Amino acid sequence: MTETPAARHHREQQAGTLTTGDHIFLPDGERTAEIHQVELESDDFGAPAVVLASLAGGGTLRIAVGTTVRVTDEEADAVTQLPLAGRPSEAAGQEQPGETPAAAPAVPAVVVPPLPPVPPVPPAASGPSEEELALIPAAKGTPESVVEAAAEAHPDAMGVLLLADRLAKGVNFKSGSCLKDLSDLAHELFITLKDADGSLAVADLLNVLPYDGNPGRWASVEASLALSSYICRQDGQKERAEVYERLIRTPENQETDPFKARMAAKVRQRSLNEPNLYDKEIFRSIDNSNHDAEREWRLLRLESLLFLRAHGGSETIGLGELERRISNELEAVRS
Repeated sequence: MTETPAARHHREQQAGTLTTGDHIFLPDGERTAEIHQVELESDDFGAPAVVLASLAGGGTLRIAVGTTVRVTDEEADAVTQLPLAGRPSEAAGQEQPGETPAAAPAVPAVVVPPLPPVPPVPPAASGPSEEELALIPAAKGTPESVVEAAAEAHPDAMGVLLLADRLAKGVNFKSGSCLKDLSDLAHELFITLKDADGSLAVADLLNVLPYDGNPGRWASVEASLALSSYICRQDGQKERAEVYERLIRTPENQETDPFKARMAAKVRQRSLNEPNLYDKEIFRSIDNSNHDAEREWRLLRLESLLFLRAHGGSETIGLGELERRISNELEAVRS
């Protein structure tokens, strides 16, 4: 390391552009040290985050990629210091006998490597148009009357009747528990009773709700949209299914900051690649011969699989495998 006057010529640059041979000012702002080697350390999302600058005299500096640092300007220093190296005396105005003017020291060109490319911002999911939204039929009557019709169609289905009784007091779309009951009713109608039309009628009460930024309430809407997408695809209503699948991606349109959008996309893809399918819980219930618990866990697994299906599968589970697993789970919970 070299002691350097604070007034020494320097330039400022981002730490991400440092290279071998640069003389960087140390954190004390006075001393400098030559960089022996530069390495880039990435964060958990693969983006350059920290510069590891190994110093010629030993030691390593850890600097955030975007930090502005001071680097000595060797060329300017060389010009300033030439009179000290035996250049002709300005006071005498002539060369001293027997002396040869000293040549300016050669300064190697500093090659500044470009920063690693920034990953592109994932394309925003486009919502359905008004024409596409028209593929979702309008509710026949009030939300309460839709629920009542479902209960009347299945007078002996205790699961439907219990949910309908709770909802008969009034459907409040601002209540998270009310949205959960509607979603559960739609699932009960299709999964247990195989009533696809009744299930869609109830689910569509949720499917047209806008995303309000509340993850708890949106979870019920999301489950309803995934179920509706599957029902429509099984029934050959491809265009209607695609509307539900676009709606389920509504939260992806909300983030406008490019960096946060990239982070959210990576987290979202990771959740799709590594879904919780409740394998341990289901096997434990089977080992304990607890059929009720096994069914409840399988219903949660089915919900996860339907969510994946509405997103077109993932990098780890393709559409064909998803269809097979969904079919198996439906058979298991209906038996």
